[in-house]
Amino acid sequence: MSAKRDYYEVLGVEKSSPADEIKRQYRKMALKFHPDRNKSAEAAEHFKEVSEAYAVLSDPEKRQVYDVHGHAGVDGRYSPDDISRGAQQGFGDAFGGMGGFGNIFDSIFGGRGGGVQRGSDLMYQVGVTLEEVLNGKRIELDLQKQVSCGTCGGNGCRPGTGPKRCGTCGGQGQVRQERRMGNASFITAMPCPGCRGRGSVIEEACSGCGGRGFKKGTKKVEFDLPPGIDSGDYTLQGGGDEVPGGVNGDLVVRVSVLKHEKFNRDGRDIYYDHEVTMVDAALGGSATVPTLEGTERIKIEQGSQPNTLIRLKGKGVPQARSRGRGDQYVRLVVHIPKKLSKRQKQILSEFERDEK
Repeated sequence: MSAKRDYYEVLGVEKSSPADEIKRQYRKMALKFHPDRNKSAEAAEHFKEVSEAYAVLSDPEKRQVYDVHGHAGVDGRYSPDDISRGAQQGFGDAFGGMGGFGNIFDSIFGGRGGGVQRGSDLMYQVGVTLEEVLNGKRIELDLQKQVSCGTCGGNGCRPGTGPKRCGTCGGQGQVRQERRMGNASFITAMPCPGCRGRGSVIEEACSGCGGRGFKKGTKKVEFDLPPGIDSGDYTLQGGGDEVPGGVNGDLVVRVSVLKHEKFNRDGRDIYYDHEVTMVDAALGGSATVPTLEGTERIKIEQGSQPNTLIRLKGKGVPQARSRGRGDQYVRLVVHIPKKLSKRQKQILSEFERDEK
C-alpha cells in the first residue's frame, strides 16, 4: 500500500494559499515536468501528480471536500474521469493559448474519460494500538462491494450469447473531438453514447445482473499493515468496486493509531511518565517500568531532577521504510507531598539548615 502525497505539498503551496497563487505554482511545476521538456523517466508521473493536485485545488467545491476529508473524500465523491477532465481543463486555463504542448493528457492519464471504466473507491477505517505499530497487523474482512457477476462471467450477456461490437464507435468505446488553440491541439475523448464506453453492446442481457456484468456481493479481503505504520490514508490498489473489462476501484484504508493508556508516541520514539518520591530522586535507586514488550529495570541517579529523561535504547517502535527501532524515554515525575507530619517537617527543616 502507498499513501498519496498531500496536494498542497505536491504543488508547494500552503493550505491558505489563494487561487491565483495555486495557479502560478501549477504553471511553474507543469512546465518543469512536462514530458515534452523534461526527458527524465519520472517526468510523466510528476506531471500527472501536479495536474491532478491542481484539478482538485483549483475547483472550489473539490478543494472544500479535500480540505475536510482529504484524499478519501475526493476519491469517494469524484470519479477519476472527473478529476482527469478537471486536470485537462485546468491545463488550458493555466496556460491559455500557449502552443507547442500538443495533446498530453491522453497519454499521461491513459485516455481516462474514454472507454475504460473504473470502479468506485471504497473506504475501510481501522484503529491500531502501539503494540500493533510495533509488530504489524493482519487485516481480514468480509467487504461489501461490487463484484463480477458469476452467472455471465462479467460480460453482461445471457449465457450462451456474447456482446456485439458497437457500431457508433467501432469498438473503441470512445468518440473524440479535436479543438485547436493557437499552435496547440487539444483532443477530448468522451465515452461513446452508443455503448457507454464499453465498445460493445448487449443484445440479450444476463438475468443475474441485468446486463451490467456486476452486482453487489461480499468478498474476503486480506492485507497486512506493516510495522511502523502511522495515522493516515493508505491505498490498496484494485481492492474497491470491480468493473468487468475495466479497472477496479481502490480500497482506501484509513488508519488511526489509538491513544495508549501508558505511552505517548513521537515518531518512532515513545515516552512514559514514571512517578518517584522526592526521597528516591534525592538518594537514587532503581525501578521497574513497563515497555511495549514487558518490563525493564532502570537506574535512578542520585540527585535526579524533575523531568529527567532516562533512555531505553531500541525500546520504541519501527518507522515505515526505515531500519531499526526508536527509543523509549522514561520521564521522572517527582512527587512532592501536599501534607507533611510534624516529624517530616522537622526533618526537612533540619536538612535545610544543614544545606545553609
